[in-house]
Amino acid sequence: MTTVTFLTEESRIIGFEVSGHSGYADAGEDIVCAAITSAVRLVEATVNDVMGLCAAVKVNEREASIALRLPGGLASDAESTCQNLLTGLMVYLAQLHDEYPDNIEVMEA
Repeated sequence: MTTVTFLTEESRIIGFEVSGHSGYADAGEDIVCAAITSAVRLVEATVNDVMGLCAAVKVNEREASIALRLPGGLASDAESTCQNLLTGLMVYLAQLHDEYPDNIEVMEA
């Protein structure tokens, strides 16, 4: 099972951690894993490459994990955009959990 934990401080999402294999199908054929990875990579690319914010990203392929942390002190427009991106990711992954409850778990910490 893939576990996604959204990290929060008060009402602000400051990042997320994703770990584990979904186990829906064999590697390379796992649609749940592909959906999770695609969504996470889209958010990471938007934050880092499009917005240029240099969020801290840690990837450990051997342990099948990725973590993203937003930098502090963002300008209000960048903060708003990041919160919308992370909230959208949370909603999308929660919907994925509704469809595949044995393969993905979404939590807040």
